[in-house]
Amino acid sequence: MKPKLNLKKIILSSMLLLFFGVLPAQVLEKANVFLNSLSDEIKAKTLFTLEDTERFNMNYVPIPRAGARFHDFNETQKKAALELLRASLSEDGFRKSQEIIELEKVLRIIENDDNDKMPDGRPRRDPLNYHFCIFGKPSKDQPWGWRFEGHHLSLNFTSTDGIISSSTPTFFGTNPGIVRSTEYKGKEVLKKEAQLGFSLLHSMTQEQLKTVVFTDVAPHDIITTTKRKVEPLESLGIAYRDLSKNQKNTFMELLELYINNYEHGFAEGFRDKITKAGIDNLKFAWAGSLQPGKGHYFRIHGPSLLIEYDNTQNNANHVHTVVRDLTNDYGEDVLKAHYEKEHQH
Repeated sequence: MKPKLNLKKIILSSMLLLFFGVLPAQVLEKANVFLNSLSDEIKAKTLFTLEDTERFNMNYVPIPRAGARFHDFNETQKKAALELLRASLSEDGFRKSQEIIELEKVLRIIENDDNDKMPDGRPRRDPLNYHFCIFGKPSKDQPWGWRFEGHHLSLNFTSTDGIISSSTPTFFGTNPGIVRSTEYKGKEVLKKEAQLGFSLLHSMTQEQLKTVVFTDVAPHDIITTTKRKVEPLESLGIAYRDLSKNQKNTFMELLELYINNYEHGFAEGFRDKITKAGIDNLKFAWAGSLQPGKGHYFRIHGPSLLIEYDNTQNNANHVHTVVRDLTNDYGEDVLKAHYEKEHQH
């Protein structure tokens, strides 16, 4: 029996979509408004071909990057850039991205290191040090892509046939995981991800835990790191089909939390793809401490999907989490299909 995805939410989302119009067209419009707002100099920093290897240069640490950044933009350009990002994510996904950027201010205060600078002399902890790249020409007929990236954010999008056809890899990170000082004290951007992960773990019987926990030492980071192509990971953990009814509900709530970071149209398609590949084929696996406060890691893994969550660094108060589409990261599968179709004409 297939699990019930939140039917009320799906019906409401569909009604909103009909009422407000097709969202992906908004992404195309916002991309062109953004590009048209740029000077030639800034545009040259922003634009790459779709085939450029820079498109696969995912990273989530504070390093010099390609692409125009907020430092380059005036207020109009910054607003246009954020509008493109807002249109590419759900309200929740966009909020998380902005709260992650705000954490750079917290790190700057906590670390209080004036010598910690980027090569250009600016502070390494800097909420303006986030970059936009557009790959190809935004078009409803031809494929194109875009990326928003900086410390603890790597959001990669591909569009084919006028819709967002890929939104992975998707990386969110938080340091601190829970803010313990400054005016932001108590802030926990990825709180629900942690709560649901532990809730599912703590619902397991002793017998189930033997299958779920594959090692008592959590990996130092997400296993897939910044790899362009995810190598097959060992199929570990407990299968969805072997969970109790309540456990299945928690599992689905956790899965939906990740899917619902995406723009509605893409989220619907991604959800369908995961369902067609078989929810029963998904597994939940855990490594490390069974309690918060010490290093822990979990993943949801199946034929087409990998979600990793790791909290080990900075005394287990530094979260990295990623979504990988094992068949279509960077839109490689849909682009291949698109080009094959083009060659048939």
